[in-house]
Amino acid sequence: MSKITKNVSIMCFHDELCQVYNALMTALSLLREGSKVTLFSGSRGVNAIHKDKIKELKCLPDQPKEMGDAVMKKMEEMELPSAEELLFMLWKKGAQILACPLNVPFFGMAKADFVDGAEFANPGTYYKDIVIQAQT
Repeated sequence: MSKITKNVSIMCFHDELCQVYNALMTALSLLREGSKVTLFSGSRGVNAIHKDKIKELKCLPDQPKEMGDAVMKKMEEMELPSAEELLFMLWKKGAQILACPLNVPFFGMAKADFVDGAEFANPGTYYKDIVIQAQT
């Protein structure tokens, strides 16, 4: 099977753990297949790259607590890496991790609050330089 070699941009606009986890696993899988990966976090997704808040993400917070707890227990039983560990793997394997600078102030954050490797996206060029390149 040949490696996938594409530019890929994964956008994460939520801080619900299951959605964040899916974005991170998708990004890591594509990176491992040879794609150039950019993870863009906007809206509440900036919480998913915050070095403290990533540890507090909840699974299914809009459902009864026992449902979220059951998913978390299953993830532990499966010995899956944490979202924080996945983000670290992405950074170390060369993914570009970007935060929307327009959303960061809404949540009272600064660049120093982000995990290692996270940078601010340039809102003037992000779509032209990254998203459109991922489409070709």
